[in-house]
Amino acid sequence: MPLRELLSTHYNIQVEEKISLNGKEGYRQGNQFYFTTTNDNREVILMEQAAVAYYFMENDHKQITMPIPNLYGEWFSSIADKSYMVFQVQQLNQEQRQTAGKALATFHQLGSNYRYEPKNISSYGAWKELWIDKLTVFETKIEQEAKLHPTAYYRLLMDSFPYIIGLSENAIQYIQESDQDQRFHQVDQGTITFKRYVNQLHEPIIWSEDLVYDHPVRDIAEYIRHQFLTNEPNEKVTSFLLDYQELRPLSVFSWRLIYGRLLYPIPIFDLIARGFVSEGFDQLYIDLVNFFEQQTIYENRLRGFFQSVGVDTDTWDIPVIQWLM
Repeated sequence: MPLRELLSTHYNIQVEEKISLNGKEGYRQGNQFYFTTTNDNREVILMEQAAVAYYFMENDHKQITMPIPNLYGEWFSSIADKSYMVFQVQQLNQEQRQTAGKALATFHQLGSNYRYEPKNISSYGAWKELWIDKLTVFETKIEQEAKLHPTAYYRLLMDSFPYIIGLSENAIQYIQESDQDQRFHQVDQGTITFKRYVNQLHEPIIWSEDLVYDHPVRDIAEYIRHQFLTNEPNEKVTSFLLDYQELRPLSVFSWRLIYGRLLYPIPIFDLIARGFVSEGFDQLYIDLVNFFEQQTIYENRLRGFFQSVGVDTDTWDIPVIQWLM
């Protein structure tokens, strides 16, 4: 059933115009916008994200997607063996009143005041265990998929996976050691973050499906990673961090977590996960080759990270990975 018909039949919403934002199909009715997502056995996750979305909407983030009930008061509408949730956006974000750093710090401050700690969307304090589990599961799954699909993509992935394991184990060990560091303070408490932050706060819409609960440096590290991978100058990263710290100064513990997360090769795991549900192996092969080409540049950027942002690792007793030196 098309989204237009779904909105009319189950929500009594007569839309005026079809739109597309961030590759997602939606519709406009007056000043409001509507999108949908499939359930995919994510009821508990979607409802936790819904509660977070309502909290942010009530605190002046009108551009966030909020689930709305259907005519029967239900959050999910079942059609042709599929279950859908409909999201409403009250107002698009059309101006940037804050810099990237200040916008994220403000968002994190608001998120840290959220009354409840979500359980099903939380990664707070669990990076090491989650990364170990992911590495184990992916290693087994890759071997299985490579046998089913003996393509150039999987041959390259199998050949390079020992390198990926090495990167991952370095990051896991670094996080394990950092977890013992007691130099933390108030801003190290959990907050609402994004799965992969690439400056979404300056986009027209915040997608509530992107929200999770974690340490705030998750977003900081992912923003920095994106700047490195898109070859943005160091000055942009430094400016972002200075602006962020005007509102929320980073502890030594936070700096260590940022570095540890930047060590972990999250983009390659995202790419591999995409390969598990797609058979576009030619494009996956190209993307994998590009990843390894970018990785050399990325490691060079990471090598000089602390120095470029004015962090004296000797004075602060912050360890760095020797193979990057």
